[in-house]
Amino acid sequence: MPIADSDGTSIYYERHGSGPAILFVHGSGGHHAIWWQQVAALREEFTVVTVDLRGFGKSDSSMPEFDGQDFPGDLIAVLDQEDLTDVMLVGQSIGSVAALRAGLLRPERVSSVVLGHSLGGISHPELKELAAADRAEAVKLPVIDRLLTKKFQQERADLTFLFQQMGTFNVAKMQDLRNLDTNGPSLDDIQNSGVKVAFLAGEKDAVLSVKTVTRAYELLAGSHLEIVQDGPHSMYWETPEQYNAAVADLRRTLTAQKEAA
Repeated sequence: MPIADSDGTSIYYERHGSGPAILFVHGSGGHHAIWWQQVAALREEFTVVTVDLRGFGKSDSSMPEFDGQDFPGDLIAVLDQEDLTDVMLVGQSIGSVAALRAGLLRPERVSSVVLGHSLGGISHPELKELAAADRAEAVKLPVIDRLLTKKFQQERADLTFLFQQMGTFNVAKMQDLRNLDTNGPSLDDIQNSGVKVAFLAGEKDAVLSVKTVTRAYELLAGSHLEIVQDGPHSMYWETPEQYNAAVADLRRTLTAQKEAA
């Protein structure tokens, strides 16, 4: 069982396939196994790494409280143990915050970061205001309706049930993740790092609007934007084919740009 040591904390991860590396970072209700549809589709072309942040899945969950500021170190521990370079980190929701910070801390290992359904904790007054307005609307909905469309829930009751069960394997909960966005990076911090950033948004995301993500893309010079038609907040689960195609395209595109430079 592959385990990385993150400053004394055991972090579980898996490595599949070969080729340019993609490391997926789950959100508050996930763990390494939520990426089953991505691993199966992408491992023939890419090295696919999945990880359990502390408090999630098979990683150490024995601590009395959890702090989101520790998550980037968990990712770095995996990158270091596997000696990975030119990695594309793909975050899902809060996982994007950890992914971006890890990328900025280890640009020699991380060449690009994909912020899935998230602004990655970027510190910018306009973006914080826009995201707060989106959240104010999202909290009016039942949690499951924020994450999956009603149509999917009705047509795929089986996968909706499995989706909800996934979170029961975790000890850490969203409300436990203190300090997640504290001291986030500025736009200048990101641009000066040399790490390429892409925003991956779902057209039907009920948590973070396409309008807000598009504004972040406009403000962050040199960034990329990919909008998946009909994609909800958890489109990796509901619309995996479109999601996988977008991730693969970003990995190929960002790699090609780096080689051209």
